[in-house]
Amino acid sequence: MSFENLKYYIPAKSTIDSKEISSDLVVYGGTPAGITAAIQAKQMGLRVVIAEFSQHIGGMTTSGLGATDFGAKEAVGGLSREFYKRIGQYYGKEEQWTFEPKVAKLVFTKWLEEHEIPVYFQQHLNKVEMENKKIKRIIMENGNSFIGNIFIDATYEGDLMAKAGISYFVGRESNEAYNETYNGVQFGFPHHKFEVPIDPYVIEGKIESGLLPGVTEPELNEIESQGQGDKRIQAYNFRICLTQNPENRMPFPKPPCYDPNLYTLLLRYINAGVWDAMNLHTLLPNGKTDLNNYGGVSTDYIGMNYEWPEGSYETRERIFQEHFNYNLGMLYFLANDLQIPSSIRNEVSKWGLPRDEFIHTGHWPPQLYIRESRRMISDYVMTDRNCLGQTVIDDSIGLASYQMDSHHCRRVVIDGKCMNEGDVEIPISPYPISYRSVRPREEECTNLLIPVCLSASHIAFGSIRMEPVFMVLGQSVGIAASLAYQDNTAVQNIEYEKLKKALLKVSQVLEWDSMIEDDPVNRMKKTFGTTNDEGS
Repeated sequence: MSFENLKYYIPAKSTIDSKEISSDLVVYGGTPAGITAAIQAKQMGLRVVIAEFSQHIGGMTTSGLGATDFGAKEAVGGLSREFYKRIGQYYGKEEQWTFEPKVAKLVFTKWLEEHEIPVYFQQHLNKVEMENKKIKRIIMENGNSFIGNIFIDATYEGDLMAKAGISYFVGRESNEAYNETYNGVQFGFPHHKFEVPIDPYVIEGKIESGLLPGVTEPELNEIESQGQGDKRIQAYNFRICLTQNPENRMPFPKPPCYDPNLYTLLLRYINAGVWDAMNLHTLLPNGKTDLNNYGGVSTDYIGMNYEWPEGSYETRERIFQEHFNYNLGMLYFLANDLQIPSSIRNEVSKWGLPRDEFIHTGHWPPQLYIRESRRMISDYVMTDRNCLGQTVIDDSIGLASYQMDSHHCRRVVIDGKCMNEGDVEIPISPYPISYRSVRPREEECTNLLIPVCLSASHIAFGSIRMEPVFMVLGQSVGIAASLAYQDNTAVQNIEYEKLKKALLKVSQVLEWDSMIEDDPVNRMKKTFGTTNDEGS
């Protein structure tokens, strides 16, 4: 099994074959948001092109996140809903919300082909040329340049936004910044914590021996105040597609840079009587699962991603490989290391990588789960007050409906024991997302829209950041881009009533009746007495 093609970044040099591509709309990022933006704009008559950094399309939706979190299905409309209907058609159903990664890729590929939208792969953004507060062209490392009237940054990192000089933030704002409740440092929430005390030191009880791998910060001199701001971001991992089907299962291979010492903390946790690191398998069709992080020590590589948002491509490649080696190494360790109880080794060994997924990258998903990176600061910032219904906007372009959800941001030592910090899971009802949060301030840029790294606080973004919502926002900015192009106006000057009419015409859901029976908060309280604690 070869992982030679499993890379975030393959440097490209300028050649004599460099191209100049002109289009009405240039979408940077072949994520689900970028795809729906491109399709919508093409349906409205614009010439559209997608420039994608990687070698694959579909972002996380085609890269292992087959059990997408959606909150309330009724809050999902337009092309986003059509995507799940197309998935359903593949499986012989009206619609399907869980799916194999290869099926999602097939749906996106055919969808783009139907609309004759060209996709240029391995386009690594080098610089942005601006003129009169407008992006004139974007230039890639390989020398290709993309010229457009309107641009959309649909990347998970907001690279185009940053190079265009748009204001943004990385990290967790303090609660005071936007008068919030659930932002910043968060101790004391009940999910994904250590269920029993675990010693953090290489030699148990000896501070001088140093911290175990995976414990990112030493003993705190004093507990930080709840809601204090910092530059930390929630953990990344891979969403790993697994199977127990013997005919399709490949045993977990040893990763290229395997270090069993990375899992000493996990081993201690298991020996202390807690085995839950692989508890969150969500069943997908045809005997596959989507494995996500669960519990005190699992696939989240907590605290190891802080450099990603602002990092160079080389830095991100290093972080990508570190996460790959950690995630695959954990599975290999659990299946093979003789320190692991035989019952667990036997259990884990029944799982493996599916032969029919991710064939070109060693059957491992090619996209790292970038749960959070840069976030724009625009005229309007979505906050937890929006999520909780305490503040309501009047320029809705779609709904978010999943709980406020942040994975842990770090693992610290308190009173000589490991503690994870940063997880937040707060139930909400569906709420509208402001158009002002997906376009920059007019004084910064007038022809750019940003549906993924939108203007939102850390904790509000934790609710918005779900793939169905990104597809909703992608379609909405595709409409906005088309209206701006047709009216020859700045994206800030689009008449909202005109935008709203166009959104409703394509079945976008812009409002929510909180009293309906299927409200997710009501539904989960009725079923469980609380909300779930899985989380993307």
